[in-house]
Amino acid sequence: MNTPASPPPPASSASSSSPVRLLIVDDDPLVRAGLTLMLGGADDIDIVGEGADGSEVAALVERLRPDVVLMDIRMPGMDGLTATEELRRRPGAPEVVVLTTFHADEQVLRAIRAGAAGFVLKDTPPARIVDSVRRVAAGDPVLSPAVTRQLMTRAAGGAPDDRTSRTERARRRFAELAEREREVAVAVGRGHSNAEIAGELYLSVATVKTQVSRILARLDLNNRVQIALLVHDAGLLDTDGEESDGLG
Repeated sequence: MNTPASPPPPASSASSSSPVRLLIVDDDPLVRAGLTLMLGGADDIDIVGEGADGSEVAALVERLRPDVVLMDIRMPGMDGLTATEELRRRPGAPEVVVLTTFHADEQVLRAIRAGAAGFVLKDTPPARIVDSVRRVAAGDPVLSPAVTRQLMTRAAGGAPDDRTSRTERARRRFAELAEREREVAVAVGRGHSNAEIAGELYLSVATVKTQVSRILARLDLNNRVQIALLVHDAGLLDTDGEESDGLG
């Protein structure tokens, strides 16, 4: 395991102009070295440490206070899924981007439900991985609408009774939202950005951000991708990704 010599800055010194503090967790030292070389060249990303197993994540996060964890899914000790689930239950947890060799499988879906902000493939071009870290640190998921729909399709699988139960639970949760919050949530479910939602609903981008934050708080969710999955579970989108009258 490699960790930097310099200690993390005090929490009070963090600002929007500070470099993104990144922790890399992967059991393959060559992968870690490649990611470090790739991401370390960005002026606005500071690699604060490395880990080789999911069991190391909690202690590393506590000591190094990263903004984002780039986490391999498959590791021989504690895998990245379990580590993500444990990490995202902690107050003030950093965002997690999972690394995978598959485009959209059950493990990626589990990671998203656990609170990961997205995933990147290990063969993703370097510039896109760098951009993904930046976007997650800024509060944006790194799943395209197409990939989100793939995950939703996978999430819709299972026995009919399971799907019915999941739909009922999701609709009960959405009943807690005000009408405007529901409109914003459905737009998030369609994969739209804050700017696109603002244009559609005649709101300011700042208002949309506030609405998204309220939705996350009311529904006890971690990020926009989880909102999208819940929208799908509740049956608020038709097969083309447009709003349905599932709660009507």
